[in-house]
Amino acid sequence: MANDYALFLGCIAPNRYPGCESAGISCSKKVGINLHPLKGASCCPAPGAFGSIDLNVFYAMAARNIVLAEKMGMDIALECNGCYKSIWEVNHKLKHNDDLRDMVNEVLKTVKDPSDPSGKSNMEFKGTIDVWHLIELYYDPKICGVEKIRDSVTRPLTGTRIGVHYGCHLLKPKKERHFGDTENPMWIEELVGALGAEPVQYRKKMQCCGAGGGVRGYDIVHALDIANEKLINLHEAKVDAVTEVCPFCQLQFDRGQIEIQEKFGKFWGLPVLHYNELLGLAQGMSPTDLALDLHAVPVDPFLKKIL
Repeated sequence: MANDYALFLGCIAPNRYPGCESAGISCSKKVGINLHPLKGASCCPAPGAFGSIDLNVFYAMAARNIVLAEKMGMDIALECNGCYKSIWEVNHKLKHNDDLRDMVNEVLKTVKDPSDPSGKSNMEFKGTIDVWHLIELYYDPKICGVEKIRDSVTRPLTGTRIGVHYGCHLLKPKKERHFGDTENPMWIEELVGALGAEPVQYRKKMQCCGAGGGVRGYDIVHALDIANEKLINLHEAKVDAVTEVCPFCQLQFDRGQIEIQEKFGKFWGLPVLHYNELLGLAQGMSPTDLALDLHAVPVDPFLKKIL
């Protein structure tokens, strides 16, 4: 099952932006990637909230999700940078730290296995799978590749200008990732260009969205100030939309624009679309299929350019 993956949905996508989920499943299948539900999964857990408070809980929760995929015999694919950071990092650490692995497995012995009808405690991390972000599977020519994405397009996003937000947790720490240039990456721009859109460079492209590390929950004004600076830069670049590969970044830029208007008196009105949603539109999915009406900032101005 080389191109079969256990899909880890996370929390924000299915609860706030279900189009990320529906597009991820539908679009991936059209380019030869089969996503299967990771039944019984919990929160990743969130790297800022849990990782900053209790690392033992952080490791155990993430390991439990990994074990569920191990039992399916599939690598994990996910569509959120925060989930990627947590699950990839814990998978990596447990594979290379025997003491930590033993400690986590002692905890997992007390955890009921949701895949076992008897409800027995039968959870053990074995280190048999890998963790992937869906966007890297799209880009990897051994799995999919830019040309296969281009060939899947039936409704090109011609005439649109799109800024790319990479986010923090996807690319860094650089020494543990494999994405090359982390200061000015261009590979997601290649995937945007494959949809027929024009990827646009803008000032401080690699700046954080402002939400991560628990900042949004602890200091909303500071978090919004960071997001607002990025929106100013996107506005100056005259983009029609910003795309990202993290539903939490999406929430920060989408819902955040409403909060910026409330706190700072400025409304940017910039559509925010996860790459899955852009790909869905380019492959012919309808705005209804993608639940775009659930976005806080209307995407109608962008849709008028392509429909």
